[in-house]
Amino acid sequence: MIDLYYWTTPNGHKITMFLEEVGLSYNLVPINIGKGDQFQPEFLKISPNNRIPAIVDREPTGGGEPISVFESGAILLYLAEKTGRFIPSDLRGRTEVLQWLFWQMGGLGPMAGQNHHFSMYAPEKIPYAIDRYVNETGRLYAVLNKRLNDREFVAGEYSIADMACYPWIVPYERQGQNLEDFPNLKRWFEAIQSRPATIRAYEKAEAFKAEQISPDQARELLFNQSAGTVKH
Repeated sequence: MIDLYYWTTPNGHKITMFLEEVGLSYNLVPINIGKGDQFQPEFLKISPNNRIPAIVDREPTGGGEPISVFESGAILLYLAEKTGRFIPSDLRGRTEVLQWLFWQMGGLGPMAGQNHHFSMYAPEKIPYAIDRYVNETGRLYAVLNKRLNDREFVAGEYSIADMACYPWIVPYERQGQNLEDFPNLKRWFEAIQSRPATIRAYEKAEAFKAEQISPDQARELLFNQSAGTVKH
């Protein structure tokens, strides 16, 4: 049994997508980031960076004590290795998947996140910052579009690299992007969107729609952190 500490963010969706694909039993533990659940001591023991998602594997491979994992990319890799699914076993195939997984973690996610912040949440609309991150998001879309020119999925067969990228493309309109400008990306996006596991994963989020917070609430709780907010 996997305990998944979750909220309805792109990083949260990555993990429900994987778990729905492989059919692992899991218990969804909501961490309402709009109410500050991520700062509770019990959660910080699992996720010291006070971010979702995180998991606790109650039945790790080889037995023993439960294993906790935080950071969405690390969780995807852990689960792929646990199940032997959605990551190739050969060196070249594994390397292809891992480099695109880290591309998402180090590029697409952070840049799209800054796009969201300056476009929606920043108290002052700074044209330079908005243009900077909208343009960089578009550049990364173009990289992905070019990559998909001659293959169905990012690393050949459907993998954790695709699951990592897809949720960050879902809010493309909010990011100032048009999928019609990226035909290969659009084809890939629609293929993943129609997968039964993806549909089930996003249906999980519907139960929490009423608990979403406004940009003003998000600004106050999520974006006013500093070194002083980390509890010693």
